[in-house]
Amino acid sequence: MDDERIIKKYPNRRLYDTGVSKYVTLADLRSLVKDSIKFRVIDVKTEDDITRNILMQIITEEEDKGSPFFSTEVLEQIIRSYGDAMQGFMSNYLKESLELFLQQQRLMQEQMAGLIKTGPLSVLSDLAQQNVRLWQDLQQSALNSYGLGPQARTEDKP
Repeated sequence: MDDERIIKKYPNRRLYDTGVSKYVTLADLRSLVKDSIKFRVIDVKTEDDITRNILMQIITEEEDKGSPFFSTEVLEQIIRSYGDAMQGFMSNYLKESLELFLQQQRLMQEQMAGLIKTGPLSVLSDLAQQNVRLWQDLQQSALNSYGLGPQARTEDKP
């Protein structure tokens, strides 16, 4: 059995979740994302995979609700990156940065749970040092992969 749920989008803009046999809303799909339930949205008329478009609609709705995640400046920078030679780099960098952020968030939650139980300030200091090392490693790795790091520069010299 495939773990991915199929959502069908009909021309009347309705979304039908074949996994639970009912019509759903964007809010329902947002809940699936938050619950880490994989799904794919298929346009019934064209049979195209429109999952990305639906996810962008969910993001747009969330952005309109209150405190936006993306500032105008960030959105402008993203738009400027399209078609640029660094577009692939930017996409990978954002993906890896977000994954690292989520990993750090989980680690911090675990550390805070430990801190509440034990109370030492050294836990926070260790967490801060570990976060700095993780970010430095990520940035260095990204720079090295594009030949921009100090390691790449020394290798280019005869």
